Amino acid sequence: MKIVAKKKLWKYLFWLGPFLIAVGLTVGLVSEQWGLIPLVFLITGIVISGLGIIWQSYETNWWKRRSTQAGTNALVATLAVLTILGLINFLGTRYHLRADLTEAQLFTLAPQSRELVRVLPQPVKVWVFDVNQNPQDRELLENYQHQSSKFKYEYIDPQARPGLAEKFGVKDYGEVYLESGDKRQLVQTVNENERLSEIRLTSRLQQLTNSTTAKAYLLQGHGERQLSPAKGAISQAVQALGDKSFTTSPLNLGETSKVPEDAAVVIVAGPKRGLFEGEVKALQEYLNRGGNLLLMIDPNTDPKLNSLLQEWGVRLDNRLAVDVSGGSVVGLGPAAPLVTEYGQHPITKDFGNGNSFYPIARPLEITSVPGVEATPLLRTKAYPNSWAESDLQSEKLEFNADKDLKGPLTLGVALSRKQTPKSASTPQPTPSPLPSPTTQSKASPTPSAPPASPAPSASPAPPASPTPSAPSSQTPTESRLVVLGNSEFTTDGLFQQQLNGDVFLNSVTWLSQQDQQPLSIRPKEPKNRRITLTTTQGNVLILSSLLLLPLIGFAIAVIIWWKRR
Repeated sequence: MKIVAKKKLWKYLFWLGPFLIAVGLTVGLVSEQWGLIPLVFLITGIVISGLGIIWQSYETNWWKRRSTQAGTNALVATLAVLTILGLINFLGTRYHLRADLTEAQLFTLAPQSRELVRVLPQPVKVWVFDVNQNPQDRELLENYQHQSSKFKYEYIDPQARPGLAEKFGVKDYGEVYLESGDKRQLVQTVNENERLSEIRLTSRLQQLTNSTTAKAYLLQGHGERQLSPAKGAISQAVQALGDKSFTTSPLNLGETSKVPEDAAVVIVAGPKRGLFEGEVKALQEYLNRGGNLLLMIDPNTDPKLNSLLQEWGVRLDNRLAVDVSGGSVVGLGPAAPLVTEYGQHPITKDFGNGNSFYPIARPLEITSVPGVEATPLLRTKAYPNSWAESDLQSEKLEFNADKDLKGPLTLGVALSRKQTPKSASTPQPTPSPLPSPTTQSKASPTPSAPPASPAPSASPAPPASPTPSAPSSQTPTESRLVVLGNSEFTTDGLFQQQLNGDVFLNSVTWLSQQDQQPLSIRPKEPKNRRITLTTTQGNVLILSSLLLLPLIGFAIAVIIWWKRR
């Protein structure tokens, strides 16, 4: 009897363990302080519970039972599953991995947006003055915020915080502002029909964080592409330059005869007539003083730039680039080469195997020139998919080994050349004292002629020596040139297609030598997938879905029932 009573006492004593654990957890959670007292209760309760489990298993051979082994296996499996789920949730909070399966990557930031946010020089914040928080807009802002801790956003009710709304000059619900330091800028106004645009947000973010502006001049007067909206114009390209903090102006060298000093880059977009000799010389002088030039030359034109291009090792091929594999894909025929191969250059480094196409393009021939670094940007596919066609009048394009050139063809090239100012490279000798009138001659003395010795009575003067090529403040500059055998790809309508606009904008940005601006792929606008139906089409759709399809299903069911009957 005493042994049985002692066993029951130990049995009840071990129940003290769970009680002490519960007391420790209660004290810690209520006080929100896990000090000495709750830890003592927890440790004591765990020790007593452990001893109770060990004693109970020893007395009853609990571990040897089949039910115990099955239960233990189930417990271990359950703990393993919970551990795996816990690790997955932990990794999910630390690392963000998403897959965007939409065609235009609507839920993924463009490389340019990601790169811009990651290198933010100072904190920026987006203020959305709206009561309703649209999930799509929040998703976009969250994507920006995941790229950098310097990017924040906040939704504000203008009625609840009128002082802040007045500070930004808010006039209506849905206005979105961008703030960085003491700078504020309106991004756009969102509503039910217009959501927050990545293109606008990235453009405003770039303008706000980039304090410098560059001047881009577009040459006019030779049939170049129009700058205002019209057929074959490049108004979208000009607007995109403005979004990237460029100031654009037309330039007529026939009137000024010199490229302005504030020109960061000069753009020649598809001239149809040749430039005057003085205009070509003005462009050469501009390059020689460290300028930057973008030439987009179409086939069947002669801009009279051969003398300029020859200095850089570029020759314009008069043949037409043909691509029998890519033109049918974009719906423009074989005369629109589809380019998927790009050079290793800052302009095209992020393009991968993306698509860009160039309707009616001419190839370029590149030769090595000392001091000029050339990198091909755009290359077509190899023969027999592409070649340079010499017979431009033939309706049937066929390769002629005697006249045509096998692909791959180079449609664009980026070149750079160091320019050393003359004052820093050429030492200027100090002029010698003029000889006496009796010995002065009209003919210039030869360099080897010794200088006249001074009179014996005169004190010896230090010999005249050339001024040393002292470390001048004028450091060597770099001239940059990009030549593309096509300008059609930048026209309105084609500029927004695939990587066409990125080729143009990255070329201008690289030429302007604004290395702080990211050279990457721009955000894309989502495509309009709406289906517009006429009244007749709508009625047919209603009848077919509400009447025809149910009748077909009912008829099939009757046939199956009849056969099984």
